[in-house]
Amino acid sequence: MWKEVLDWFGFGAHGPDHGRHHHGGHGHDHHGPHGHTHGVIDATIATTDRGIWAIKWSFAILAVTAALQIVVVMVSGSVALLADTIHNFADATTAIPLWIAFALVRRRPTRIFTYGLGRVEDLAGIVIVLIILASALVAGYEAVNRLLNPRPVQFLGWLAAAGIIGFLGNEAVAVFRIRVGRRINSAALIADGYHARTDGLTSLAVVAGAIGVWLGYPLTDPIIGLVITVAILGIVWQSARSVLTRMLDGVEPGLVDEIHHAADHVAGIEKVVGAKARWLGHKLHVDVEIAVNDGLLLAAANNIAASLKAELHAHIPALDVATVRFAEREAEGGHHHAPDPFLVSGKLASGLLEIVDTPQGERMRLRLSRHAEGLSANVAIERAGGAVESLPLSPVGGDHHYLQSLVAPAEPHEFSARLQLAAGADSEDLRFAMAEPEGHHHEHAHG
Repeated sequence: MWKEVLDWFGFGAHGPDHGRHHHGGHGHDHHGPHGHTHGVIDATIATTDRGIWAIKWSFAILAVTAALQIVVVMVSGSVALLADTIHNFADATTAIPLWIAFALVRRRPTRIFTYGLGRVEDLAGIVIVLIILASALVAGYEAVNRLLNPRPVQFLGWLAAAGIIGFLGNEAVAVFRIRVGRRINSAALIADGYHARTDGLTSLAVVAGAIGVWLGYPLTDPIIGLVITVAILGIVWQSARSVLTRMLDGVEPGLVDEIHHAADHVAGIEKVVGAKARWLGHKLHVDVEIAVNDGLLLAAANNIAASLKAELHAHIPALDVATVRFAEREAEGGHHHAPDPFLVSGKLASGLLEIVDTPQGERMRLRLSRHAEGLSANVAIERAGGAVESLPLSPVGGDHHYLQSLVAPAEPHEFSARLQLAAGADSEDLRFAMAEPEGHHHEHAHG
């Protein structure tokens, strides 16, 4: 019995967490405002046609429910029913910002609105929160006024019936949202359904108020009205916080962690240097800066970026745009006059050969994105008079993707040279030249 009651309110095995999915052997939650707020539509609902359809029908059911209750409010004079009607109206208006957004967001970006009109949804959310706040103040005022100036509540039978109608309307919405939410695997829509089921209890409170008045306790009605007003003010606070958070580019606390987790699934990413996210309406934009081996060829780096974007979309269903940037490697020791590097592309290796500053001084370094097994490398620099300066390159810290000379190349750093590569029986010589920046020529001339 107790298990069935918990499941009915959403705390059982089929509760809101039913929307959790598994990816690559790990569980991931769909990040979004899974709580129930007004003026904000969760992206896992808004990006699904079936979810939008559910929201529209929920709006219709609650709007009809509120309309029927308004009629009884006018004839009975019950402030408790007035407060419950406002509560149901607030739930119904959840769909309004979605409709406004979809009418405008689909317009193409312009030279003025380069990101489109996604923010219109946030503005609509603010307007709705203000409307609900004003309605709550009216309901609270009427309840307090009725406490100070009692008036008889009439048509108690109709009042109780209106409370039952409110309960049935919310229960219909609850069943509808929960069923559709489970079909489309939307934790947010399931949570909305259980919230609507809880809202039905406030409508039953109206019935309790009618019974109290019938038993000879006329103040029961305004007291119930005040209780419902407090519940509406709670919704106002929660909704305003959610809308303002989005307007100020705030996101859910676990979203950045999910971005880092998605990057963990991609081979070749050394670390996530920075991760940012922002909502534009119900669409999420993510900007990720990653560090990779800067000796990678462009095609390999682009493959890493494409893999990360795919993982981000898999981890974050609300994601609309993912921008992946490669972090610039900080120059060691601030070497400001090094020659342009040589892009290595041969049958035995690919990468980048350059002169870098290290704590031990200048060194010749080869960073490899691809290399043959057992690769050895040597830089043969052609000097004046036919002399050849030889700089063998060896792994740095045991890393075979970084080969570095033990001594600095002699000045000047303007020369023709050969990169000599060997692996087993194979070998090749790659000719290249390095030239110092024009400003550094000037320094040597006056040194």
